[in-house]
Amino acid sequence: MMSGNYTSIDNQKVSGSVPSVPDPGHVTVQFTDSNIQTFPPSVAQGKISSGSKPPRDADDTFSKPVSSSDEPQSSGWFWTFTVAAYKPYFDVDTSDVLERIKDSLFPFRGTFNEKNSSNPDLYGPFWICTTLIFVAASIGTFVTYIAHKLEKKEWDYDINLVTWSAGVFYGYVTIVPLLLYVILKYFSAPSGLVQLFCLYGYSLFIFIPALCLSVVPSGIFRWVIAGVAGFMSATFLALNLRAHIKSAGERWFLIVAGIFLLQLALAVVLKLYLFTVTV
Repeated sequence: MMSGNYTSIDNQKVSGSVPSVPDPGHVTVQFTDSNIQTFPPSVAQGKISSGSKPPRDADDTFSKPVSSSDEPQSSGWFWTFTVAAYKPYFDVDTSDVLERIKDSLFPFRGTFNEKNSSNPDLYGPFWICTTLIFVAASIGTFVTYIAHKLEKKEWDYDINLVTWSAGVFYGYVTIVPLLLYVILKYFSAPSGLVQLFCLYGYSLFIFIPALCLSVVPSGIFRWVIAGVAGFMSATFLALNLRAHIKSAGERWFLIVAGIFLLQLALAVVLKLYLFTVTV
């Protein structure tokens, strides 16, 4: 009895509604949209994106590398004609270029492609070809000048040596890798085009000291220098491309032999054009 009465009284107290009295001193504050950053943020801020890196040795040579969002982006073939497409291939250190030049002077190792297939560069090949142009023109001019003076003949500077050297070296390091790229693609053994440019560019470095030694006024000595330089350069190309070209099938030996003989022919052309008339 007693517990039931207390229960009913408690229920009446609980269920009873008490009218609310508005507080005149209460001020309602409305918050505007919060500017507090949510976690995790939807977009990475204050974070440097990974730098552009050249692609690996693959058929798609000029594929668009990863770049920061502040650079203008192009699509399709237009990307190939932009400066940003070639910028990663000139982003190398002096130590890298010197190391690759040293590898080109030891052709029997055959490890150049293996070491540099993931990051080929065009900086070294460009300056090697440019240096060769001026060395060939200057050495050829100097040799002809000495020869004419010894024979007491009138000497005139031949500007064609510069244009001829530029055509030979720039043309060779551009056209030959392009043709090899097409041939390897035809035989289902595609190689990276930039990697071929890089390999051929560094293969020409040996001709710089060879041209400097050709100042010696001896026809036999010049032939020896041209032969040694051509053999070393051709061996460097053949050994570095042999492992990759083997996947082209049974005709891989003919391709390697063609690469070797063509590089030897370059050395012979340099000797005949620059120094034959002065011997």
